Amino acid sequence: MNISELSLRRPVLALVLNILIVLFGLIGFKSLGVRDYPAIDPPNISVRTAYPGASAAIIESEITEPLEKAINGIAGVKNITSTSSSGTSNINVEFDLSIDLESAANDVRDKVSQAERNLPPDIDGKPVVSKADATSEPILSMTVQSNTRNSLQMTEYANNVLVERLQTIPGVSGIQIWGEKRYAMRVWLNPSKMQSLQISGNDIQSALARENVELPAGKITGNATELSVRTFGRLNTEAEFNELIVKNVNGTDIRLQDVAEVVLGPENDETILKGNGVPMIALAVVPQPGSNYVSIADEFYKRLEQIKKEMPADVNVQIGLDQTRFIRKSILEVRETLMLAFLLVVMIIYAFFRDWIIAIRPLIDIPVSLIGSFFIMYLMGFSINVLSLLAIVLATGLVVDDGIVVTENIFKKMERGMNRYQAALEGSKEIYFAVIATSITLAVVFLPIIFLEGFVGRLFREFGIVVAGAVLISAFVSLTLTPVLNVKLARKNATEHPWLYRKTEPFFRWLENSYQRALERFMRIRWVAFLIVVACVAAILWVGGNLQSELAPMEDRSQFRVQMTAPEGTSFEAMDNHVNRVTDLMLDSVDERDLVLSVTSPGFTGSGNANTGFVRVTLTPPTERTRSQSEIVKKVNKNLSKFNQVRAVTIEEQTISLNRRGGQPVAFVIQNNDFNKLTKVLPQLLDAAKQSKILMNADVDLKFNRPELSIEVDRLRASQLGVSISDVSQTLQMAYSNRRLGYFMKEGKQYQVMAQMTRDYRNEPGDLRQLFVRNNRGELISMDNLVSINETTTPPTIYHFNRYKSATISAGLQPGYTIGDGIKEMERLTKGVLDDSFSTALSGSSRDFKESSSNISFAFLLALALIFLILAAQFESFIDPLIIMLTVPLALAGAVISLSIFGHTLNIFSQIGIIMLIGLVTKNGILIVEFANQSREKGMGKLEAVVHSAAQRFRPILMTSLAMALGALPLALSLGAAATSRIPLGVVIVGGILFALVLTLFVIPAMYSYLSSKRRSSFDQKMADAS
Repeated sequence: MNISELSLRRPVLALVLNILIVLFGLIGFKSLGVRDYPAIDPPNISVRTAYPGASAAIIESEITEPLEKAINGIAGVKNITSTSSSGTSNINVEFDLSIDLESAANDVRDKVSQAERNLPPDIDGKPVVSKADATSEPILSMTVQSNTRNSLQMTEYANNVLVERLQTIPGVSGIQIWGEKRYAMRVWLNPSKMQSLQISGNDIQSALARENVELPAGKITGNATELSVRTFGRLNTEAEFNELIVKNVNGTDIRLQDVAEVVLGPENDETILKGNGVPMIALAVVPQPGSNYVSIADEFYKRLEQIKKEMPADVNVQIGLDQTRFIRKSILEVRETLMLAFLLVVMIIYAFFRDWIIAIRPLIDIPVSLIGSFFIMYLMGFSINVLSLLAIVLATGLVVDDGIVVTENIFKKMERGMNRYQAALEGSKEIYFAVIATSITLAVVFLPIIFLEGFVGRLFREFGIVVAGAVLISAFVSLTLTPVLNVKLARKNATEHPWLYRKTEPFFRWLENSYQRALERFMRIRWVAFLIVVACVAAILWVGGNLQSELAPMEDRSQFRVQMTAPEGTSFEAMDNHVNRVTDLMLDSVDERDLVLSVTSPGFTGSGNANTGFVRVTLTPPTERTRSQSEIVKKVNKNLSKFNQVRAVTIEEQTISLNRRGGQPVAFVIQNNDFNKLTKVLPQLLDAAKQSKILMNADVDLKFNRPELSIEVDRLRASQLGVSISDVSQTLQMAYSNRRLGYFMKEGKQYQVMAQMTRDYRNEPGDLRQLFVRNNRGELISMDNLVSINETTTPPTIYHFNRYKSATISAGLQPGYTIGDGIKEMERLTKGVLDDSFSTALSGSSRDFKESSSNISFAFLLALALIFLILAAQFESFIDPLIIMLTVPLALAGAVISLSIFGHTLNIFSQIGIIMLIGLVTKNGILIVEFANQSREKGMGKLEAVVHSAAQRFRPILMTSLAMALGALPLALSLGAAATSRIPLGVVIVGGILFALVLTLFVIPAMYSYLSSKRRSSFDQKMADAS
């Protein structure tokens, strides 16, 4: 007894089982989170160490190297990248996707704490380990401005009120403050006064260390009470610092105000943020790797509403950037597509059955299967995202197939005069094997996807499991509920039909007969089938080989940014002028702008240089403008070429990228531990990349031209004068490096005390002569007597990629070229230039693309092999599956030709479609071959059996193919800015299925007649013969 027979005997059981599927599905749906794409971000841990005043070379050798060496031994590390720049070391550790973020962070912390004893003793605090990718982009930003407060007061308000509220949102890694101006007690030293009063920098440093201190003093305990003792030794105001006694010389007190000016000012003067050209500050939310952006945004807006109630009247906030608006729009559009697909499938089924009572039976499959798949998503820990919803859109056309085939077969039996119980039993039993075979085949197509490694595996896993789950549920529904409904909802008289049916049935009969006649004629020249298959394979190789490839098509996200870099050594003031000019250009030339945010020398990048900046342009929604984002960017690129003093590059965000890294699409890493070799080849490669017709705006991150003063101490002379090298170094550090000399308290918060020469005394190299060092006899010695000064150039930042010294050449793409073309071009350019001592790698979007393309081909071949083996097991033959598999080249030819005609690329979405096609088109082959085999067992000849079965199955094949194609049609026609990336998926499925449908109906019968072996007698028959 099979499951269909059991359901017909116990209809209530069948109904209850299906109700349970719906019930669990609804429970699952309620518990699912919402995000843009599945969590594909690998765990990223960043280690940041500050060492103010140190050059890039010192940072590299004394901080980055020891830390990298320690971190290198951790299991599961995929990549270690680092930047060593003046004052800071940034190390980014990327782990494999399978590693847990928390355990990765703990492993890194352990190794860093072990390595701390190898670091310089005077570094500014310990290395900071955080759960974030150092290069990741924020998902939300909010501008904060006031008419009455200055940027120092605004920063204080943001730090004390806003950051504390927003930082605790689950999934947030940190809050960056753009344009931050933290309070600091600035001690501006005057070397002329210091010399005249015989005061050195070290005197001031030791006075502050001695006088600005607060230590716990314990408690006094009596018989009945105890009192805690607290000594107030901290200096907190400008007046207190000014009155500080530095030294007593011959009975005269020398106070700090006598040799320096103490001002409550900003810790970092060299950064500024402007919104539409007006100075302000902004808070940017950086997510943890793998966190849910939509839930972060929901909580952010909830807390913002609460903050607004308590906000002072003079402070106003405005949302500057919200990446989740696009996510929500995207998901809304997929939901609309789902409704459209459902309607189209309903229409096609009704068009074929022309009777609502019959058409409703297979349609029950759709809600039960789709709602049931939500429970599978819940069990697997998936979320509602663009890919899982796409899977449900495509499943709409697929899940109805089994119901159509079962209903159509039962319907035919009833038309021949069988009673409805007999027809339901016989019809479902006859089709039982074909339904199981087609459903398992379709589910198995997605099995290789589940085994894919890396982020592509994560992306496709949700898609594959949702489609496979929905199809398997639909097979169960069509073998349990559909036969029962065919009995319960059947008309009393099966041969009595509605008016529409009677009017249109002659057309369908004519269609079937015409097909049968055409097939009979084709079978006379059936050798042509071989030519058709060869032509299809040739089309796949030729057309498919010429298709461009990329990770995913670019979508209109209503935003882009301009990244600017000026020549090394550019001052903050000059850089700010460049940024202002680009901001003015955006305000004047981009009418569709909503907000233009600009940041000059952002402090959070950790480069320590003032020569960088960016302008982020948020556009109005696509419905409110005539030009697309890419058209605006193209126009901006033309205008930016007029800026010669600064290198400006426009960056659009990739549709799918790991950890939301910003940057140009092509990023090619060159590694070599010999710095001189890198220095030699980089100019050649950069020139070649700039002349390329495929790449544009090529640049390299490793520069060698930062101006530097190289100071050499005359050791012999210093020894004779009683001065140590450390005295010289400390004096220079005190004068120029903005060094921290302690802390002070302001309104319950701790801020830094920082000392530096006033600007007048550090304008040019000759100012070094005004510095004095105290020797061991207490005399002041001029720095001029001890050192020689040379002007040289040095790299501002030293990069490592997996512990090798590295340089990354990044470039944009000329219009009409994709990321695949860009990578090929870079590989071509480096071929003749780099010798064997160099190694190359890809970074950013380029690496994501390369990983995805290598994985997909493996999945495709494995899917073919698995389907062949499963069909062989089901048909107990190695020949029949081969005949069925001939549908695959027919469909693939249709897919690549459709992509070529409509100008689409090979990308993640079109590749998903191609893998799906294998399962979809083999369904038609299975139906024809299975029925031909059954007909031959009833005694028909090979040719007669295949023509008869093809004609018999013509209507369900036509119906299921059109249902699948129309289910995917809304994707191919996707309208709306968020839909661009999904169009290739729809095009592949619609084109592939329709192309294969026409050819399958002729090629498969012809191939069956050539290849099908003689029918073997069954095992039971052999046993009977033997006895």
